[in-house]
Amino acid sequence: MKVLVSDSLSQSGLDLLYRQTDLTVDLKTKLGPTELANLIPDYDALIIRSATQVTAKVIRAAKNLKVIGRAGAGIDNIDLETATQQGILVFNTPTGNTVAAAEHTITLMLALSRHVLPAGISLRDGEWSRKRFMGGELYRKTFGVIGVGRIGSEVIRRLQAFGMAIIAYDPYISVEAAERLGIKLVERETLLQEADYISIHVPLTTKTHHSISSREFGLMKSNCRLINCARGGIIDEEALYVALKEQQIASAALDVFEYEPPTDYRLMALDNFLATPHLGASTAEAQELVAIEVAQKVIDALHQLPIENAVNRPNMDQFEVLQPYLKLAERIGSFQSQTAEGQISEIRIRFNGELFKKDVTWITVAVQVGLLKPILQDSVNHVNAPLRIQQRGIRVSETKHSTQNQFTNSLVVTVVTDRTERTVEGTVSSTDSIRLVRIDDIHLHAEPEGHMIMIYNQDRPGMIGTLGTTLGNHGINIADMAVGRKEIGSHALMLINIDSKVPRHVISQIETLPTIIFVKQIEF
Repeated sequence: MKVLVSDSLSQSGLDLLYRQTDLTVDLKTKLGPTELANLIPDYDALIIRSATQVTAKVIRAAKNLKVIGRAGAGIDNIDLETATQQGILVFNTPTGNTVAAAEHTITLMLALSRHVLPAGISLRDGEWSRKRFMGGELYRKTFGVIGVGRIGSEVIRRLQAFGMAIIAYDPYISVEAAERLGIKLVERETLLQEADYISIHVPLTTKTHHSISSREFGLMKSNCRLINCARGGIIDEEALYVALKEQQIASAALDVFEYEPPTDYRLMALDNFLATPHLGASTAEAQELVAIEVAQKVIDALHQLPIENAVNRPNMDQFEVLQPYLKLAERIGSFQSQTAEGQISEIRIRFNGELFKKDVTWITVAVQVGLLKPILQDSVNHVNAPLRIQQRGIRVSETKHSTQNQFTNSLVVTVVTDRTERTVEGTVSSTDSIRLVRIDDIHLHAEPEGHMIMIYNQDRPGMIGTLGTTLGNHGINIADMAVGRKEIGSHALMLINIDSKVPRHVISQIETLPTIIFVKQIEF
């Protein structure tokens, strides 16, 4: 079997591949998509990092390809849908850089606290300015972490040794799991207001893009120090420049930028700003771990052994029959995730109908993937979602009922938080289209697709027209709308499909309309 390595890889990983007597390994880097498409038909496996673009054209040309291994976490350079359609297994290696990224975060925190960069430059220029660079201690300060995932957890464990009070915002971790970590869960605004240090550990999504901007800087303490070693684009760099220049916050350190390399270097000129060129995973140890991990997993996959961190769907019995319900399960999980309020503690899944007498394991997993994916993105998949849910202390239960309601088969998912619980029911039509048919005790028919707005309001005449006018005034087109209520004059529910994302200020305007109770924007 033939393996193509198209990006640089640590020698330890290459040596592991070379030692396999049944593998032929070629190292050919800096290939463009056309060159790669011309070469790929001869290969059984492809190993890449971030530089190689594995397009649909490349994948369709891959007549013998069985596996694509990504040395690293992100898979945005792989056309995952086409790979899945072609039956090609795709996996990543998200754990190899965990310690490196955690340590780099703490390095930047300490460097900010003790003014390491400006003090070093001053000394190099022949100055001896001790009073000018008076620092601060981490001891007894409050550290706020946004995102208690793999790297965030490692940062927390290390900072506990510094004697810091640790608060966290993450709706995807239970109170019990947070207590085991020794941290206090708080609302996002509370964290922004109380933390002396804030570190970000979430992926870049449409929801997190520029989620730290002018409003958030206005909430922070004037002595707050901000660190981002996660993804560029989460922090609005223009707003950060203003906040640092006007001393709204004390200082900030970035390892990642919205555009890399950055095109605007004004931040670099500020004395209270520190930057590194995306070095979070750049340790010799991390590169060794990632290289060895990706090489071993390719070897295992080619020898038909099970592997972790597959990012496309594993094989399952009755796939053709259950495939629409896998999509439905993931969409319901995503819907629940994006509309839940409070800390999720339990997921209850009910299977109604004869279809589910078969093994429903992967449908349950798909619910968990959908629940986690809005926040964890590429780091969660059908292999590791149950582990991620377990680590967060979230309980999962299944029940099966052969008795049917008005639908031949349906899936009911209830998510319990420390504030409330919400039940969502969905089904699949005879044409394999998926529908949400019940939210709590309100029945409707809605397609969970694209951009949606969920609105609870008092059942009063004219609300549909008012909302349509409000959206239309801002150039937002309604594609579809589902409306339901329990009884006349009670609460009504609208699920509106729209052609584009609704800006924040428009959501705020809708929230101020008479009789509006609750507004949430949802993206699939």
